[in-house]
Amino acid sequence: MQTIVTHDKLVLPKLGLGTWPMLGEECTQAVLSALELGYRHIDTAAAYENEAAVGLALERSPVPRESVHLTTKVWWDRLQPAAMRASLQRSLEALRTDRVDLFMIHWPGKDWDLPRSIETLVALREEGKARHIGVANFPLPLLRRTVEELGAPLSAIQVEYHVLLGQRRLLDYVRQHGMALIAYSPLARNRIAEVAEIRDIAARHQARPAQIALKWLLDQPAVAAIPKAASVANQRINLDAFKVTLNDRERALIDALPKNQRLVSPDFAPRWDPFDE
Repeated sequence: MQTIVTHDKLVLPKLGLGTWPMLGEECTQAVLSALELGYRHIDTAAAYENEAAVGLALERSPVPRESVHLTTKVWWDRLQPAAMRASLQRSLEALRTDRVDLFMIHWPGKDWDLPRSIETLVALREEGKARHIGVANFPLPLLRRTVEELGAPLSAIQVEYHVLLGQRRLLDYVRQHGMALIAYSPLARNRIAEVAEIRDIAARHQARPAQIALKWLLDQPAVAAIPKAASVANQRINLDAFKVTLNDRERALIDALPKNQRLVSPDFAPRWDPFDE
């Protein structure tokens, strides 16, 4: 499995398993089968309400816990210091582990005290409850403030990123600072199958559109992807994206697709950077 190594020595497998919105036994079985196939990057969050199911899989799997990169996140309404600490403690208990590999703020808060939240995030890392820390869904100005003004030693940012949504400026910044960008919804919620250019490239490679879209992401420096896949068949399809070799013309064709289809923007989302799309 290819990996990204960040400025602070986070070793992040480029392909992970996204677990939202799987619950219960479906989630447990999905994590177990992914680990058996060779996945070593599992993504969850307190808001997904499936951490206990993920933790059960990690406990049942013969794969050693230290061999698995595990990410979880704190929800945007739990960003006060005491609430953040309580959220992570509940996550650790549910996941049956004493620390996670990456702990992230899931979304920016509303009318929140950003410096205190970041101070708490950093403290949790220093206390050993998280090996590394990061943020999700932060627009570039907020990420820049967090890194440059507050001095947060972030390892990664997780954002929506796929062949139909650009993150050029954010990705440039991430690379400049030795971080990783983790792409969620990397298959554009299955809309890639509707894109003629992706279908044509897939046909030439005798591959699936999902594999083409994933390989476009996985070929990019500092980019990881976490597609959700409940079945063994889909997990294997995603893993086999590494077997695809895109040529320069094909990458340029995908690069040229309109990059303005944001599919995840709840009512509490921040103001997005229009220059990235």
